[in-house]
Amino acid sequence: MKRRVAVWIVCAAAILNGCGTRPAPGPSASLTVAAAANLRDVFGEVGKAFEAKTGTPVTFIYGSTAQLAQQIENGAPFDLFAAADKEHVDSLVRSKMLNADSRAVYALGQLALWIPKGEQTGIRELKDLSRQQVRFVAVAQPDLAPYGQTSIEVLKTAGLWATVEPKVVYATNISQAKQLAASGNADAAFTAYSLVQHEHGTILNIDPHLYHPIEQALAIVSSSPRIKEANAFRAFLLGAEGRAILAKGGYSLP
Repeated sequence: MKRRVAVWIVCAAAILNGCGTRPAPGPSASLTVAAAANLRDVFGEVGKAFEAKTGTPVTFIYGSTAQLAQQIENGAPFDLFAAADKEHVDSLVRSKMLNADSRAVYALGQLALWIPKGEQTGIRELKDLSRQQVRFVAVAQPDLAPYGQTSIEVLKTAGLWATVEPKVVYATNISQAKQLAASGNADAAFTAYSLVQHEHGTILNIDPHLYHPIEQALAIVSSSPRIKEANAFRAFLLGAEGRAILAKGGYSLP
């Protein structure tokens, strides 16, 4: 909910000869970016490189794409939205919450299955999730996280949904799905390759033919008071330096 604060300044002529007012300070030069949870690692690097180049610090607010989109609808003070899909961005563009001219696909996500104790569980390929010794498989909630929706699409396309569904435990976002596996509360987790590419255990890159492309889009929040800084961040991410960081961080490029 947006709050409007009225500031009244009363000058007493009997006490003061005059009343001078100071111009209201402009918006902070720092930038607030709402970013899908799968971007946690790579955007840490993007933020450092962007600040080093421009001098503008960036604060990242991570969460599931659907939850962040809802916060923007409710007036959250974000400057730019980097989603894990394009549908939520396009919906906010249609409602004029996001600037249509700034909309762009910045990365193609890669889905992975991470098994921290791969040798012990015997999971060497996707179909091994049906094995009896596999108790729990972590998946981000499909109604909140595009990667969760994609994970279920993969299991259905591979003909494994009927046997794996009873083992599925849901997390709020893709980062939490990873944490369920890391803590031992799940034997395996469907997550973004970018979040696990340097982790121990077994990492299975899911065949991209099993799911629709994960096109990740961004756009600038229409009400942002930091349009100049937001445009600079957008240009950096879509430029050579940003694309190099994304590629190194486990993403394909559009």
